[in-house]
Amino acid sequence: AAKSGNRFFDAAGKRGEIQEFKEELNHTNKEKKKEALKKVIQAMTVGSDVSSLFPDVVNCMQTNSLDLKKLVYLYVINFAKAQPDLAILAIQSVRKDANDVHNPLLRALAVRTMGCIRLEAMTEFLLEPLRRCCKDPDAYVRKTATICIAKLFEINRELVREQGFIDILRDMLGDSNPMVVANAVASLCEISFSSRKNYLQLNEDVISKLLPALNECSEWGQVFLLDAIAMYDPPNSRVAETILERGVMARLSHANSAVVLSAIKVMMRFMDKVSTAEVQRSYCKKMSPPLVTLLSAEPEIQYVVMRNISLIVQKQPQILQGETRMFVCKYNDPLYVKLEKIAVMVQLASERNVDTILSEFREYASEVDIECVRRSVRAIGQCAIKLSTATERCVDALLELIRTKVSYVVQEAIVVVRDIFRKYPGRYESIIADLCQNLENLDEPEARGAMIWIIGEYADRIDSSTELLENFLENFGEEPSSVQLQLLTATVKLCLKKPQASRDLVGRVLKIATDESNNPDLRDRGYMYWRMLSKNPAMARTVVLSERPTIADDSFATQPRLLDRLISNLCSLSSVYHELPETFLTSDHKGFNQQGGQDEDAEDEKEKVKRVQHEMMARSQAPQRYVEESGDEDSDGGRSRSSSSSGRGTPRGAGRAGNNDAAPPALRSLAPVMSETTRGQNGQTGLKVAAAVVRGKGGAVGLQLMVGNFTARPMNDFAIQVNKNPFGLAPQAAQLQIPEVAPNGGTAQTLLPLQPNKLLSNTAPAEPLRLEVAMKTNVDIFYMRIDYELSAVLANGGPVPKDQFQSTWQSVPPDSKAKTMGQLTQPVSPEQIAQRLSQFYVYTVAQTQGNDAANLYVSASTSNQLVIYAEISVQRSGPGLMLTCASPAPPLVPLFQNFISECLRVRWQGS
Repeated sequence: AAKSGNRFFDAAGKRGEIQEFKEELNHTNKEKKKEALKKVIQAMTVGSDVSSLFPDVVNCMQTNSLDLKKLVYLYVINFAKAQPDLAILAIQSVRKDANDVHNPLLRALAVRTMGCIRLEAMTEFLLEPLRRCCKDPDAYVRKTATICIAKLFEINRELVREQGFIDILRDMLGDSNPMVVANAVASLCEISFSSRKNYLQLNEDVISKLLPALNECSEWGQVFLLDAIAMYDPPNSRVAETILERGVMARLSHANSAVVLSAIKVMMRFMDKVSTAEVQRSYCKKMSPPLVTLLSAEPEIQYVVMRNISLIVQKQPQILQGETRMFVCKYNDPLYVKLEKIAVMVQLASERNVDTILSEFREYASEVDIECVRRSVRAIGQCAIKLSTATERCVDALLELIRTKVSYVVQEAIVVVRDIFRKYPGRYESIIADLCQNLENLDEPEARGAMIWIIGEYADRIDSSTELLENFLENFGEEPSSVQLQLLTATVKLCLKKPQASRDLVGRVLKIATDESNNPDLRDRGYMYWRMLSKNPAMARTVVLSERPTIADDSFATQPRLLDRLISNLCSLSSVYHELPETFLTSDHKGFNQQGGQDEDAEDEKEKVKRVQHEMMARSQAPQRYVEESGDEDSDGGRSRSSSSSGRGTPRGAGRAGNNDAAPPALRSLAPVMSETTRGQNGQTGLKVAAAVVRGKGGAVGLQLMVGNFTARPMNDFAIQVNKNPFGLAPQAAQLQIPEVAPNGGTAQTLLPLQPNKLLSNTAPAEPLRLEVAMKTNVDIFYMRIDYELSAVLANGGPVPKDQFQSTWQSVPPDSKAKTMGQLTQPVSPEQIAQRLSQFYVYTVAQTQGNDAANLYVSASTSNQLVIYAEISVQRSGPGLMLTCASPAPPLVPLFQNFISECLRVRWQGS
């Protein structure tokens, strides 16, 4: 009985707590009111329901105590959404405080509170107090009002535009107080981002107002201002240098890492506008010390800085070239910091410092952290691929690691050695014997696949190759599909190289692959090999033992367009993820209904749109290794990508892409060309399309399409029609081979072959090249435009004769040749450039050597037989490049310049 009485008493006491609060809130003593409000805020913070006290708390606003008002405003902001009717009653008291003539803190507090109450009904009460506060004599009130305008814009955009608050914010950019200027910039940037419209409208006059404020405002105000300045495009070199010297470079010595990185972002953005190479070099030298200083900060800051450095050195390779020692891993560095340091050291590796870097990697390979060891071994292989003169030393280092017999070291090293064999065929086969002594340590699929590839590739040089493959075949049925496919191909190679010794073995493998396997890929490949070996062994030898293309190095890592956008987002999540902001952010704001809740159906639709947006746009954003796949490179697990250049590519026509019928690498990935909100011919919506014009094997042209269905019914009956265009690209068939696409977010893909010279418009090509396309579905007919590169219409026909090139080139007046200067992402050899261009059907006619540069003379022909002649001068001692080109069809010249920029990763001066 006593226990039940205690429970009842506790419950009664708990029920009386709200009543106790009410009594204290209505007490005449201010101190008791203050204590009661603190208790209410405390209860609200831990999640207790104190919304029934709203009228009593609002009554406490009738006081002169600033502390009491702060507590009341905090409560009102939290519960205004749940009780909008009562909040309207409180707004009169808030407006009264906003007009207080004695206390600026009270005016600012009132305006901030009104801005934080996100209710549509509140906006009409906020307008006049907010307008007065924007002109308040006190800077703190004006500073608060600028932020309030951005909050009001989220609630009602049209009202902000109509009432002229955007113009008020622009006027406040010239305010005498630097913090007001910084907050005005922050508000305009937020409004511009959410509305996808530029309201900041920077020019020289606005910049001249921001620079003085930059020297006086707080560190976060400086970040806002620097981010805004980075969005400005200076008209010439003089303006860019003036801005950098007046206020930006002084921020490099700031104690706040965000300010330093923001200043570096401005310098990187403006560097392209600087006209002289000497000034550029001086700026690069000034950026190195602050970056080095940031590497001594906390591990989290180090990680962010190094992710930014990875982008910076791609854009300006000379930065940090002499600071490799700063990226040496320390014993107490977290794993994520060590991995980033290793990656940056690979990027900074050069002829001068490769010995120091290799010694560091060898030391890291003996650490206890397995992931760090694997990354170090992989980094040694990357240095071997990147620097041909250091390959011998890299191979020796890998051989030392293999002889340690440590399982995970050996397995990673074998994968790397396989890549080196593909990059430098016929040079380092002497280490195969050491590899074969470690077969018992291989338990990872990738390492087993790499070793099997080596055995099959060099079966005629390995005496026991048959026995080695038989050992792998003992557990054939339990191996992953990638290893099974590699075993099948290696066995067929062995049969072609040692037919007498492997006849029984290949028969057994083919029988398992065709009769006992449930993997359709393995079964189909087995049937193909079996038929070729039985019907036409010569064809089998040509197909299986054909010369494979060498793997590409990392000289062409990030596309210039993507790199420029990432540089523009330094010191943000984009530079950490190395992805564009739109791949992980959305500017759509969540709308609230009258009860303050979200519309769940609308939110579900947004999630579907976001999912498809990721699927369409996030391709090719992940960093790739230097490995490229060939027809039998199944053990790479999809990580590698094929290069269509010859393994011994020369600067002449021998390296042409058409010789091996390989598809050129894609310069552009799928990009959205129509959103699901676009209306069709009859007003219907719901079709989202991403597209890209691509080249296939043998130079074939195709239109890659991905469609998303955002209607409530299935979508089918897809057909397409292309308008006339300068190169006559036309689909081979009007009907699209797309299956029925499921409603509410379903997707499907297809590749539509295109034929040139079928729909010629007889007009000159214009920049950008664009296809006008109509797509018919069972829902409606939709119209879209698809941009493409000049490489999509270059012909696979080889170079023009040397004498024809010489006579034509000499006959063109010098003033008719377009000259453009730029910088490569890092110095590359003329042979690499010739090999790269040959992949896209741009052929080298001749090569000459000068004192300071090597000159390549190249030619290309379009599908409608228009010829482009060009001279490419490559600087020996740096990343400089000059392009001189001419054509009987002048509109092709700017298109060819853009193509060279994309293909060779060149940043033209003044662009």
